[in-house]
Amino acid sequence: MANTPDILLRGGVLLDAASGSRTASDILVRNGVIAEIGEGLHAPGLPEYDCSGRLISIGWMDMHVHLRDPGQEHKETIETGARAAAAGGFTAVACMPNTDPPIHTRDVVEYIIERAEATPVDVYPIACVSRNRAGKDLTEMADLVAGGAVAFSDDGSPVQDSGLMRRALEYSSMLDRPIINHMEDLTLNAHGHMHEGAVATRLGVPGIPSLAEEVMIARDALIAEFAGGHVHVAHISTAHAVELVRRAKARGVSITSEVCPHHFALTDEEVERSNYSTDMKMHPPLRTQRDIDAIKEGLRDGTIDAICTDHAPHASFEKEVEFVAAPFGIIGLETAWGLVGRELIQHDVLSVEECVKKITTVPREILRIPQPKLEVGEAANLTVFDATSRWTFESRHIKSKSRNTPFVGAQMVGRAWAVYNKGRLVDNAS
Repeated sequence: MANTPDILLRGGVLLDAASGSRTASDILVRNGVIAEIGEGLHAPGLPEYDCSGRLISIGWMDMHVHLRDPGQEHKETIETGARAAAAGGFTAVACMPNTDPPIHTRDVVEYIIERAEATPVDVYPIACVSRNRAGKDLTEMADLVAGGAVAFSDDGSPVQDSGLMRRALEYSSMLDRPIINHMEDLTLNAHGHMHEGAVATRLGVPGIPSLAEEVMIARDALIAEFAGGHVHVAHISTAHAVELVRRAKARGVSITSEVCPHHFALTDEEVERSNYSTDMKMHPPLRTQRDIDAIKEGLRDGTIDAICTDHAPHASFEKEVEFVAAPFGIIGLETAWGLVGRELIQHDVLSVEECVKKITTVPREILRIPQPKLEVGEAANLTVFDATSRWTFESRHIKSKSRNTPFVGAQMVGRAWAVYNKGRLVDNAS
């Protein structure tokens, strides 16, 4: 990371995901602010970054990550999580509240924001719906928003109590903040460890049924329709879940959804192929090819609004156990764009512009966060990338404190070469 308040980004192509326009331009940054945009700019004595053959967009945002700080710093810290985010092309992340203590009081929100100030990544805390994520009493939502919380979630656990979800949506609507729910009816999941289906039956592993996710989405859509408020579906993973969101949107329900790359890149068969690798264990679990096909259609028609990672770091000693004893989750920040390119852009599921929109403007719209602008006079907040480079993801590319990913050795298409934010350049070329 270079502290470069003054820099010339030379030879790039500016991509406006909203309009689809592409413009060959240099960008001159002074004091961290865009001073000039145009071809053939000169700035003698300033450091230059060569963007030839690469696209430049506003900085990317991952609206669903776990930074583990406070309380679980052996897995990740705000600093190492920001490093992983920048390596993946992200200049902003929103972090989930299943920390220790959880993000259920204003002081924890402010602690996270303060710790993130020294990083090149904007970190937006998502606060708890319920105190201690216990699912009983609402948090002090207004105070949490005043401290800087951008949404509410008990992620890692669902809001199981329907009455609590109703009250949460009513209160959050007054604050104009979404409720992000981990969609799972726990009474339908008897401690499963992978997708309930043919593969789990063959392996003798207790399963997590698609129904558990789908029932909760149906419930939350109905409650949001009745009570108002904005409900957001975290890490959608099943075909019928996509259809439920599609129908709710058609009825005018204020509902949005997100998907993670692993849920459109891998199926439950990978658990068997990998000989029970715990890096194939995540929550919700890897599903079937039918589910992947439906997710891709949901991305194509706009039912699925955003792409995120659910970056969930765990220390090696926690994952190096039997499959059923391992925690759920994989890291995902560093591999996100390479998988988007490989699975979506390369196969014409979405265009480059559509993919960029789902990791830039849409997450910020959902979370009511101001949009960066590639305009003179605006703070420089941008990502330099391409959608065509073919490369192999290796251990050396991991910048997270944890290493729990199934994608080491995997082929990627498209790469985030650099990010610039807060007057700092992070070059990922090495």
